[in-house]
Amino acid sequence: MPISIEKISGRALLPFDDAEDFLKSELVERLKINLPCENFGKLLYFKNFPKNSLTQNSDCEKNIFFARTQMLEPFLLRFESIGEAAAALKSIQRNWASYQFQFFRRAELIQKKLPYINFRERDFPVKIPRSEIGLWTLLDERTILASAKTSSFLPAGKIVFKENHIDPPSRAYLKLQEAFALANNFFGVEFPGEGTRCFEAGAAPGGWTWVLANLGANILAVDRAELDWRLMKNKRVEFLAHDAFTLSPEEIGKCDWVFSDVICYPERLLEWTRKWLESGLAKNMICTIKMQGGINWSAVEKFEAIENSRVVHLNYNKHELTWIHCEPSLIFNSEESVSFIHC
Repeated sequence: MPISIEKISGRALLPFDDAEDFLKSELVERLKINLPCENFGKLLYFKNFPKNSLTQNSDCEKNIFFARTQMLEPFLLRFESIGEAAAALKSIQRNWASYQFQFFRRAELIQKKLPYINFRERDFPVKIPRSEIGLWTLLDERTILASAKTSSFLPAGKIVFKENHIDPPSRAYLKLQEAFALANNFFGVEFPGEGTRCFEAGAAPGGWTWVLANLGANILAVDRAELDWRLMKNKRVEFLAHDAFTLSPEEIGKCDWVFSDVICYPERLLEWTRKWLESGLAKNMICTIKMQGGINWSAVEKFEAIENSRVVHLNYNKHELTWIHCEPSLIFNSEESVSFIHC
C-alpha cells in the first residue's frame, strides 16, 4: 500500500489532564457547540466542528480554555513502515509532538526518527520558542491522525517543570512559573528581575513570592496571614498584614507586576483588576480566576475581552483559569514606585 495523506474535516481537541468533563462543558455552555465526537484516548475528534471564520467574534476563533492543544487542520496518514511514517511527517513540517493512547512502542520508534523535541522536565526560567509544532497519534498500526497546525507552541500543549520539594512553601509556585513562560511567549515580556517592583495580593504562604524573590524582584506581599518564615526574613520581601483587596492602587503605588492567587468570586476579582488597569499604576498582571462551583463564563469572557490579555488554563491549574495581561512597551521606573507606609 503506497503512502497516502487525506485531509479531513473538523477539529481534534486534547483536554488538559483530568479536564475532559470541563472541556465538554465549555464547548456546550460557553461556545454552544453540542456535537458528537470520536474518542481516541483523551483526544476528542469532532468531524463537523464549525469551520474557522475570519471574524474575531466567531465562537470558533475564541480560545478554548480547557483544550491544552487543538488539531486545527487534521489529516490521515496511511503508511507501511515506521520509516515511511516519519519521512512523511518530516516532509510536511519539522516539529512534531506525539500524543498516544495505544501502540506506544511503535509510536516511540516513529518519534525517534523525527527531529528532536524536548519533552523532558524544564528548569525555570525557560522561554518557549514561537515555532509551529504539529501533533500526531496512531489510530492503528498503519494510520496516523495528525495536524501540522495546532493551537499551542508547547509539545502536545504541555510543559513540565523540575520540582523543588524543599524550598517553596507551596506547590502554587509552579503555576506562576508556567504563567511567566506563557506571558513571554504571548507578549514578549521579560521575566521580573533586579529592580522590578511587584505587588502580590493574598500572598501567604508564599509560593508565588518565592518565585519572584528568586528572580531578583522586590515584592510587597499582602495577606492577613504571614508568609513562610524564610520569606518573612527575605530582604527582597516587604510583608503587610492586611486585606489586599481593600487597598487602592494609589496606596500601593506604581508596580511592574501585580499578582493575585486569592480565593474569591470572579466578579470581585474582575472589579479589582479593573481598578488597577484604570489607575495606570500597573500594566503587567497575572491573576488566578478561581471557580466557586460552576464556571461563570460571562465573567471569564470579560477577562478575555480586556486588551492585551489572555485567559488560559495552565497545566498546573486545577478547577481554575489564569488571566495574563501584559503591555511590555510600558516599563515603569522602579525609583518612581511609592513605598507603602505601615500604619
